[in-house]
Amino acid sequence: MSPSGSERGPRLAVVGNPENRRVALFADAVRAAGLPAPRVVAWTDVLRAGGGDFDDDEIVRIDSPGENPEADRILRGAQDPTRVEGSARWYARFMAAVSGLRGGVRLDDPGDLAVLFDKRLCHAVLDAAGVPVPASPTSGPRGIAVRGWDDVRAAMRGHRMSRLFVKPAHGSSASGVLAVESGGGGRIRATTSVARAADGSLYNSLRVRRYEREQDIAAVVDALAPDGLHLERWLPKASQDGRAADLRVVVVAGRATHAVVRTSRSPLTNLHLGGRRGDVQAARQAFEAAGARWADVLGVCERAAACFPRTLCVGVDLLPAVGWRRAAVGEVNAFGDLLPGLTGLPGSGSEGLDTYATQVAAVLRDFAPQRTGTAHA
Repeated sequence: MSPSGSERGPRLAVVGNPENRRVALFADAVRAAGLPAPRVVAWTDVLRAGGGDFDDDEIVRIDSPGENPEADRILRGAQDPTRVEGSARWYARFMAAVSGLRGGVRLDDPGDLAVLFDKRLCHAVLDAAGVPVPASPTSGPRGIAVRGWDDVRAAMRGHRMSRLFVKPAHGSSASGVLAVESGGGGRIRATTSVARAADGSLYNSLRVRRYEREQDIAAVVDALAPDGLHLERWLPKASQDGRAADLRVVVVAGRATHAVVRTSRSPLTNLHLGGRRGDVQAARQAFEAAGARWADVLGVCERAAACFPRTLCVGVDLLPAVGWRRAAVGEVNAFGDLLPGLTGLPGSGSEGLDTYATQVAAVLRDFAPQRTGTAHA
């Protein structure tokens, strides 16, 4: 007699790009736990069909649709995946596809994803929960709409923000983000990875650049504005080895389990834009030397994740203030767990486990065959 499903353990499935390392790393973790390899449902199939079906006892992980040109073409509507524009269309089509997934037990709640992929909504939810965040005029019940550069300029004056981040509301991986700073004599500049072509179209670049003519900055912002923009006060960051530093903290099942320090000489610390991994232990010592408790620092990230209780794992971008005395949450990322080779923090319960193995362990610990709906009610 063959063993029953409950005796074999839970059945997992993942919606992702089959060729992508995210799917491969998750599948490796599932097999390493002694479970059958997860069923992989391709994003291109889901997008073309407008959804997909899962058995009631399948535990379903939704992974990033990124890094697949065909999936990006369907989502964004652009032939070139390096184009920046089209994030509002991406968001609408992504959420429609997620809503079209039927059956199974979800590790990623559709309602949570709808908030996580709108920076204005996410900021408002965090702020309402008392999570420290940079001040923003575009979130919450009194949030302003940004129709173009003139609105950004008005917000800078009205909210006394000489330095701010302008972010596409539905962007990720720093796509379309501008770090804007103004000075005396009307001087202004923006640091960004956006490259502007001669015809005015915008492209993501791996090279961070500066625009120092207001007309160029205005042209970029005006091109991005139809997709929705989010504004945040630029908080001066702490430094490590003379470089601006922040942290990506992964929270699994409510607990901060993994962390990486990201450092950069530019305001954009993303590792694919030239940021470097810093020293987590040195960051912990800097916080504690300034009088902060490391547990409280991680607790800020856990409070941010608690705003999305029906989603197993999120990546929290933590912004340490100058002097390391306190920190704020910059963003919460639904797909923020891609940190290959990084094992868990001491005392986290994930020592020796990467982010994917930690999530599989949480599924094995918390999964009950009779449960339906989301994994964390």
